[in-house]
Amino acid sequence: QVQLVESGGGLVQAGGSLNLSCAASGIMFSIAHMGWYRQAPGNQRVVVATISSGGSTNYASSVKGRCTISRDNAKNTVYLEMNSLKPGDTAVNYCNAHVLRNFWGQGTQVTVSS
Repeated sequence: QVQLVESGGGLVQAGGSLNLSCAASGIMFSIAHMGWYRQAPGNQRVVVATISSGGSTNYASSVKGRCTISRDNAKNTVYLEMNSLKPGDTAVNYCNAHVLRNFWGQGTQVTVSS
């Protein structure tokens, strides 16, 4: 059974930082393409950042320079460091793992107050 468990969301003031974590189980994490997505109220789920099994990263233009995605294959965990947060970053953030198919976590809320 595949499980992706996110943690680290919360309420932060504009300009602040949050670090999200996603612990994976039930998949071959080291070969999984991992990513963070977010969904704001009334909007579609969109990609924030992705990291390949080899460590190559990609970022949405809206977060480039403010967010860093990383992974620890020994811990089966992917991270998202978010800095200089803005109210527009308010969303539910979801962890994604792609190994033959997509798997999703339950999401963690990030709220940025102005």
